[in-house]
Amino acid sequence: MEITDVDSLPEVIVGRLAALASGHRLAVFKALVRAGNSGLSAGEIARRLKMPPSSLSFNLAHLSNEGLVQSERQGRSIIYRADFSAMESLVRYLFEECCAEGCDPLPRTKRN
Repeated sequence: MEITDVDSLPEVIVGRLAALASGHRLAVFKALVRAGNSGLSAGEIARRLKMPPSSLSFNLAHLSNEGLVQSERQGRSIIYRADFSAMESLVRYLFEECCAEGCDPLPRTKRN
């Protein structure tokens, strides 16, 4: 779900943040982000997260409804992928609306 209607923007942002506010949904989303563009099948997500299929289905549906996850049928499997453009628009909105002018929202830190 791409954000095109500026008037609905806060509603979309709140929905996406609410979807990610669940520990289970955040874990699913993180697994999909780490999988990259290749995505993961529902069975693989359930195995990695040790999550029952019914719980996984509920959480995937919630993430999909908020536009954070896309799915594609490949043969007998459904492959789920994080929608990186949706996540980018969420982060961009937060930086633009919440960060004071001139602030550095991502301070540079040394990495070991």
